[in-house]
Amino acid sequence: MKEEKKEINAVVLDILPKGYPDDPRPMYKREPVVQAVGVEQFKLLELIPKNQPLDIGEVVYIGGGERPKIERVKRRLRYEELTHSAIQELSFAIERVVKEREKDFVDFYNRAISITPKMHMLHLLPGIGKKLMWEIIEEREKKQFENFADISQRIKTIPHPNRMILNRVLEEIKNPEVKYRLFTTR
Repeated sequence: MKEEKKEINAVVLDILPKGYPDDPRPMYKREPVVQAVGVEQFKLLELIPKNQPLDIGEVVYIGGGERPKIERVKRRLRYEELTHSAIQELSFAIERVVKEREKDFVDFYNRAISITPKMHMLHLLPGIGKKLMWEIIEEREKKQFENFADISQRIKTIPHPNRMILNRVLEEIKNPEVKYRLFTTR
């Protein structure tokens, strides 16, 4: 659904100062590796860090020009390639990004449209069926949603609209065969 753009910032999920443990090369030939998730399109990335201290959960700049802590973006990763620690950290990182980009995701609730005559974008969020979809549409026609709290206050059956976004992002990341992508790119 989104055009292919480069990520500008990423959240550090795991730091492997001596590279991957299953790397067959001798220790002195291995390079440090950082696994991260992009902030805009939730791309899973393998980064090569500079000799700077990094923390898990830290947002690092990976766009063009001078990067303070990252030497280069080495490649895209598949979910299965993440380390156990990165998988553990992923939902926390996405939850934080969803919270920080709340306006973008509230806009999704305000602007979601039909994809086909029988499929609506709102249906793609886990837990939203026809009845709830119509309730959201009716409420947003009265007045656009302002934030997540506004959504959960006006639609009692959605106590955590941000978690619905989080779960959908995780589903899109974990399953490369997902037909409709709302928040990620292939």
